[in-house]
Amino acid sequence: MQSLINTPVQPFKTQAFHNGKFIEVTEKDLHGKWSVLIFMPAAFTFNCPTEVEDAADNYAEFQKAGAEVYIVTTDTHFSHKVWHETSAAVGKAKFPLVGDPTHALTNAFGVHIPEEGLALRGTFIINPEGLIKTLEVHDNAIARDVKETLRKLKAAQYVAAHPNEVCPAKWKEGESTLTPSLDLVGKI
Repeated sequence: MQSLINTPVQPFKTQAFHNGKFIEVTEKDLHGKWSVLIFMPAAFTFNCPTEVEDAADNYAEFQKAGAEVYIVTTDTHFSHKVWHETSAAVGKAKFPLVGDPTHALTNAFGVHIPEEGLALRGTFIINPEGLIKTLEVHDNAIARDVKETLRKLKAAQYVAAHPNEVCPAKWKEGESTLTPSLDLVGKI
């Protein structure tokens, strides 16, 4: 399996529910700013609302970092409207709730479960040029902590702005980075 890291997001067109309206979302919407795609199995499930709420509670930090968040499930934008209206947790979302009923996105990002017609929990950070910079995919029973996604976003932004530096383990914004060199080999 070939990694999606540093590959461009493939063309797509789908519908989303966003701030009381239905909108079209395409790969072009991901260009010009940092984007975070958070794939979830389906609306009206158990763990998914907790993750939407976590993203909503931290959304201001993503916006402050110049990034847009997109929640993606295999449901339709109509389902997302009702989910937003009936779940207090999901109702906090101010970002697009993207429908992928054709499974084009879940297949393109390698998170589709064919036997179930659902998505795995996948998180992708995409740079302003439309290249995938980070990805994490895991079992649907394990919900994510969006603060770690925010940390990874800031690390990706930092190394994009400072191409001769790397962010060490547990790096947080404002902490020291490393400048790779022969002098560091075997010294850390």
